[in-house]
Order: sequence, then C-alpha cells, then structure tokens
Amino acid sequence: MKRYKIAVIPGDGTGPEVIREGLKVLNAACDFEKISCDYEMFDYGGERYLKTGVVLTDEELNGLGKFDAIYLGAVGHPGVKPGILEKGLLLKMRFDLGQYINLRPVKLYPGVDCPLKGKGPADIDFVVVRENNEGFYCGEGCFENKGTKDEVAIQISRNTRKGVERCIRYAFELTRKRNKRKKLTLCGKTNVLTYAFDLWERTFYEVAKEYPDITTDYAHVDATCMWMVKNPDWFDVIVTDNMFGDIITDLGAMIQGGMGIAAGGNINPKGVSMFEPIGGSAPKYTGKNVINPLAAISAGGMMMEFLGEEKAGDRIEKAVMSVTANRLKSLAAGKMGYSTSEVGDLVVEALKK
Repeated sequence: MKRYKIAVIPGDGTGPEVIREGLKVLNAACDFEKISCDYEMFDYGGERYLKTGVVLTDEELNGLGKFDAIYLGAVGHPGVKPGILEKGLLLKMRFDLGQYINLRPVKLYPGVDCPLKGKGPADIDFVVVRENNEGFYCGEGCFENKGTKDEVAIQISRNTRKGVERCIRYAFELTRKRNKRKKLTLCGKTNVLTYAFDLWERTFYEVAKEYPDITTDYAHVDATCMWMVKNPDWFDVIVTDNMFGDIITDLGAMIQGGMGIAAGGNINPKGVSMFEPIGGSAPKYTGKNVINPLAAISAGGMMMEFLGEEKAGDRIEKAVMSVTANRLKSLAAGKMGYSTSEVGDLVVEALKK
C-alpha cells in the first residue's frame, strides 16, 4: 500500500471546517484506491500569531519541506493586520519551498450557475499557469521623501530568465499533457512593460520551437480579461507572470461559479507542493456549518493527482461534479440546501457510486 505524509494547515475562520470535509473525502478516495495518508496537523495562522507573535519560523518551514504535500485551509484573521500572515506564512512557504508555479484550473462544472450568458461547461475549461516566485511579489522597492509632498513609492518587478523559462516550460508540458486544444497563450503587457515582457515574450517563443505540436499565441492582459468573459472557449492553457496571474485567476473563479468551487496548487515539481481552496477564511461564517467545502475538496483531488494518484484525483472530481449537477441549490454559503458537513457526506456518497 502506498503511503503519503501530508502536512495539514487548517488555518483561520472557516478553514478548519472545509478541511474537515476535504479530509473526509480524501480518506474515502484513498480507501478505494488502496492508498494510505498520514496527516499531521499544524496550527499556523492568525490565532497562533495573536497568542505568540510567531507566524512561521525557519525551523518550522524546514519541517514542512519534509512532507509529500501540504493541504491548506485558509489564512486570514480580522484581528491581524493585512500583510502579516500573507507575507509571513503564504509567501514565505511559496518562495522558500520553491513553489514556483501557481496552478489554477478554471472549469465550469455541470449544475453550477455561470454569470456569463449562454456559457456552459463545454465553454469553460482551461488552466492558468502563474509564475509564483518572482515579479512584484518579491517585495523589492523603496520610498523616497516618505511623508512629504514629494513622496515617491518604487515597487520593482523582478523577472529572471531562469524563473521565466521554468514557468513557461511547465506550461508547455502541461498543455501537451492535457492534450485538448493544445494551445498555449502568453498573457502579458508587451506594449507598456517593455523590459519584463520583452524577456517573457522572447523566452516564450524560443521555448516554443521545442514544442512544434503546441499552437501558441499572445494576448495583452486587458484583452485576456475581455476574452475570458466573451469567449472563454478560446483558451486551453494561459501562462503569465505573478501579478497578472493573481488578477486573472480571480476572474476565472467567478466565471466558473465563484470562490466556493475554485481550487489551486502552489507547485514545486521536484519538491513539496501546497494545495488550497482559493476563497478566504470567511470569518463571518465561522462555526455556522454553512460554508461551501467543495473548493477544499477539489484541492484535495488536485493534491492526489500531483502525487501521481490520478485515479483518486479523478474519482474526487467526478464525485464533486455529480453533487453540483444533482444535489446543490447554490454554491453560496447558507444557500446550498445542505450544511458544510452534509455536502462532504454527499461527495463521499457520490464517490462510492
């Protein structure tokens, strides 16, 4: 029997509630596929920070690097100033664990309401590959004359050939593996960001020569947003930088039905990767058992696929699709027709069928 060590960070707010259901479904899928997962729980998040003043130590980070994968609920606490947990926990894990790909499937499941008129599951099925370790998120910059009328704020977007190329290569390989439209779109802003996206564009077309079976094209980020709304069926895989990826993946979540269904992965192809629901900690719903757990459940399915357990991942996704198609009234918290725990039970029921 295959055995995996999974670090579980339930996080803040409703994070523990959705992770509870995710683990319930993971255990059911693993039973079917004769897989064993050993989970170790970590209390990293806002509550611990408020009690101890510690977000994540280097020693704790090194410990996470010894697991096969990390399963994260949500991070965000109303009592903690914005930026502390994001930089000290999320970005620290992404950067220091070398999770240089943020992977975001954008897929409309049957039965899920789409805000785009006339669009259904056949129209929305693509993936965004976002560079996850560079760009503006490196935190480089400075103030000049801070607090005066002549103040200047400088924020640097750092892009390296190595970082850009490994992200682009990952996207080409994913496009080939998906084997759908076999089309890879570079999303950027070459007409204004003439240094960063000159590097991205040159690297993109140089690497493309090694993938003659993949069709390539380019779109400015503003045009990408327009086409995601008007013609989402045009896309197969999109590759882009950290900032633009952050923006267009939230748009992607909306056209696939909302944050309640959107899952993502922070990928180190040769190390430990982290999987999470895209939505936040939703503190106003904490403890009410009304939040939608499907994004966290889907993140667990992504984790299984990354670990090489495609059958378990596929089983989870099909179970989620069955529930969205046949059982839920809505994806919104409190409007699903079922409680958080009942939705987890429904997925397990569908998975067994």
